[in-house]
Amino acid sequence: MIRFVHAIALSVLALALTAPVVAEAGNKRVVKKPGTTVVKRARVTKSFAQGRRGYVAKQSRRSVIRLAPARPSFGQLAGLHATEDELDLRSSVALVIDQETQQVLLSKNDSAVLPIASITKLMTGLIISEAKLPMDETITITQDDVDTEKGSSSRLRVGTTLTRGELMHLSLMSSENRAAHALGRTYPGGMSAFVEAMNARAKLLGMADTSYVEPTGLSSRNQSSAKDLARLVAVASNDSMISELSTSHGHQVAVGRRTLQFNNTNRLVKNPAWDIGLQKTGYISEAGQCLVMQAKVAGRKLIMVFLDSAGKLSRIGDAERVRRWVETHAPGQLPAVQDGNTLIRHVSG
Repeated sequence: MIRFVHAIALSVLALALTAPVVAEAGNKRVVKKPGTTVVKRARVTKSFAQGRRGYVAKQSRRSVIRLAPARPSFGQLAGLHATEDELDLRSSVALVIDQETQQVLLSKNDSAVLPIASITKLMTGLIISEAKLPMDETITITQDDVDTEKGSSSRLRVGTTLTRGELMHLSLMSSENRAAHALGRTYPGGMSAFVEAMNARAKLLGMADTSYVEPTGLSSRNQSSAKDLARLVAVASNDSMISELSTSHGHQVAVGRRTLQFNNTNRLVKNPAWDIGLQKTGYISEAGQCLVMQAKVAGRKLIMVFLDSAGKLSRIGDAERVRRWVETHAPGQLPAVQDGNTLIRHVSG
């Protein structure tokens, strides 16, 4: 089993002094720019002053921002991207399981413990749903919900009041960080009780490699493995509210005199080639691009987990590769897939 110790976290922390920090937030990837460089240029412009024609040099400021290279993910620092597989996945961690038979169809570094970014919000949603809290109760976004971890922005301004159900919708569909934080903050007993409930539920599900410190996924200390996340997806996919909200194409909310349109962070939910029962995306620099789904492919309900994918659209590309791979092979005829030094054989369905 591959585990990541404090040395890796310290390496990433050191890189943070010179590298931009990026987080997924409400359909946006927001960049915080430490150590950027602004270059000022002057130009000469023609002007008329006091009835005289002349040339006046004016200072025109054009900001040129130079960003340091993106910080490497924990998986990159650990060398997980060197693991090859026959599908040529861009994710360093992948797991595909037949939900009904529990048969493993594909496995790649599935025991590696990594930051999971906004995949965290699946557990956030599960805790809220199982608590049977009133979904029509109004909750106001406060300064406590503002992201101080990554500096990400939000369209939900401080003072915005929405129902708990709307906050759940935006959290699961659009990965809205302030919405998720407000859900945890207003849980009976407050945030500490909520995080305790998250970890207790993970333990009850047998998620031995999982730990949570907050409800949004902005912290890289929210960590799990593909094996653990497959357990979470299996349970969450049986929750009708989580399934419906996470796969919603879009949702409008009234904020004062404005109406805001939010969309799903996963473009596959609108793709007619896909039959998705549950999904959640995630991204912070330390975690890379992440995606979990429950989807019906070739008549089989599959649980898919992709972590630490490199490239903005790579997690979507990996899901498409798996779907085509499963569709072109009948059950029992899927080829063996290389996972590091272990050759995994697939069991017939």
